[in-house]
Amino acid sequence: MHPRTLIDGGGAPDGASSPVSPISPVGSAGKKNLIDFLSLERVERDLFRGWCHDGARLRAFGGQVAAQALTAAGHTVDDTLAVHSLHGYFLRAGDTRRPIVYQVERLRDGRGYVSRRVTAVQLGEPIFTLSASFKLPEESAPGEARHVAMPQAVPPEDLPDAFAPTPGSDGNQPDDHDVREFNRALSVRFVPPPRPAPDGGTEQWLWVKAAHPLPDDPMLHACGLAYASDLLLAPSAALHREPPRILRQGPDTVFLTSLDHAIWFHRPFRADEWLLVVQRSPTAGDGRGLAHGDFWTRDGRLVASVVQETVLRTARPRSV
Repeated sequence: MHPRTLIDGGGAPDGASSPVSPISPVGSAGKKNLIDFLSLERVERDLFRGWCHDGARLRAFGGQVAAQALTAAGHTVDDTLAVHSLHGYFLRAGDTRRPIVYQVERLRDGRGYVSRRVTAVQLGEPIFTLSASFKLPEESAPGEARHVAMPQAVPPEDLPDAFAPTPGSDGNQPDDHDVREFNRALSVRFVPPPRPAPDGGTEQWLWVKAAHPLPDDPMLHACGLAYASDLLLAPSAALHREPPRILRQGPDTVFLTSLDHAIWFHRPFRADEWLLVVQRSPTAGDGRGLAHGDFWTRDGRLVASVVQETVLRTARPRSV
């Protein structure tokens, strides 16, 4: 089934309206895991409302906005369909002190493919747009399906927790209160790449999974991957200038903010089982960086690919 647990009052059918519960001024406070972070309130048939936590201070985490938009789209299609791609543009920074309204447009309902467009709105202005396509699964005949082999990587059990407190810290990652939010949703392990990145490129490997078990709902697992896919992709485009924030202390030397995000879902998977993510950036310049990543299951199946362009500039010094 589709993620009914992600919709407050979620038993309403697609053509009906769920009860509207009051908007809480605490926003995303009290949310404890990935399911909480993806949960929406159904206001009308194609209208949903949600809260996001910070990516940067008071700026909604883009992966959560994209994942909630996909959640809204998925709740308007038949549960026999699976999402196979999404394309999103980040238009404005989301304010985590306010709810986000997701407006779903039913662009096409074909026999094999279905298309949805979602606009995320705050204060009457769009902050994010998403186009998502869903399809009926098809069986591949012998010899039809293929994918590149998964690279060899150190297993996650042999690697430290990326969100563990830094030695000598007060128990939280310095200079990044948002890590505490991500830590509720995800488990992450950085993988030492077995070889240097190619000349002119950057490369970053990691294992990622939901921090808690998830229900047997393919749409929920796709939304979970969408959330995780934005966490460290943009920073991989800046590795020639600084390591990711959760691996260092001190102020940022570069400014990053996502411009767009695209995901292709190739095969079924579980987001609560370890996925190897190989992220590469082939180019940076003109105040932008490009990064792409591939997701593999532990048994070597290529299950998703993601591409993102990000603003990449020298950070302005913070005023004292």
